[in-house]
Amino acid sequence: MTESYQANRGTIFVEDAQIISVQEYPGEQFVIRLNSPRCAARATAGSFVHIQCDEAIPMRRPLSIMRANATEGWTEVLFKIVGDGLRALSRKQPGDEASVIGPIGHGFTPARQRPRTLLIGGGVGIPPMIYLAEVLKDDSHWQPLVIMGSEIPFPFEATPSSIETPWLSPQTNSTMPLVEKWGIPGRLATLQGYPGCHAGYVTDLAREWLSSLPAGELNEVSVFSCGPTPMLEAVAKLASEFNIPCQVSLEEFMACAVGGCAGCAVPVQTDQGPAMKRVCVDGPVFDAATVFAR
Repeated sequence: MTESYQANRGTIFVEDAQIISVQEYPGEQFVIRLNSPRCAARATAGSFVHIQCDEAIPMRRPLSIMRANATEGWTEVLFKIVGDGLRALSRKQPGDEASVIGPIGHGFTPARQRPRTLLIGGGVGIPPMIYLAEVLKDDSHWQPLVIMGSEIPFPFEATPSSIETPWLSPQTNSTMPLVEKWGIPGRLATLQGYPGCHAGYVTDLAREWLSSLPAGELNEVSVFSCGPTPMLEAVAKLASEFNIPCQVSLEEFMACAVGGCAGCAVPVQTDQGPAMKRVCVDGPVFDAATVFAR
């Protein structure tokens, strides 16, 4: 791997990352592992990279970091082919290089007084939830529950879970193998009739779990979510209904991804009133109540 990094605000680096592995999943979905030690050393759950898909395509693509290993120096991203850029990226092979800017953005910040963490990911919003789950598993203080939804095949081979969820029908027992390996309860939702999955929305599953909790336990819950905007709005509404804090990671089109162009700005409620905030460097994680104000 050759490297020509430049620090941006001391936390963002440019690396010529060598591709370690490429895994393809149904629905034109790919997981790529990158040898990017400076990015891996500073990545947090919720941060992302801005990756050059091909030398002939000048515009980079923002991709959420799904996993990172600071010791081994790698990061992983998951993406679905949308457009020529990501199609070009999907054709890369182990040993190829891709210029990566990262890690970018503010990630999720769980509060220790709320150890019951509900992680909700939808579609290409699944990666930050996997990353957050992996971080939380290393501290027994946390009690995470992972709910994932997709209307195309999941980017993994779903497996029946042996971890009990007494608040849920035993017929809904599919989960992600990696989450199961970590000993974290997880369940899947879809409208596509995949075996073992809840036939409905992720918010349906979340509501069942939240409704099963006594008041004392409900006061220990916080919600973290990433996915399509309509899903995030529904999650924010559910969290508001149960009066629990919720953080959401927004997905927006980006040009520079480092705060210069302001092309990803969204309206956010602040203590001083409405303001435009850049998803790339002010986010991508925001307090759901400030984005989906009621």
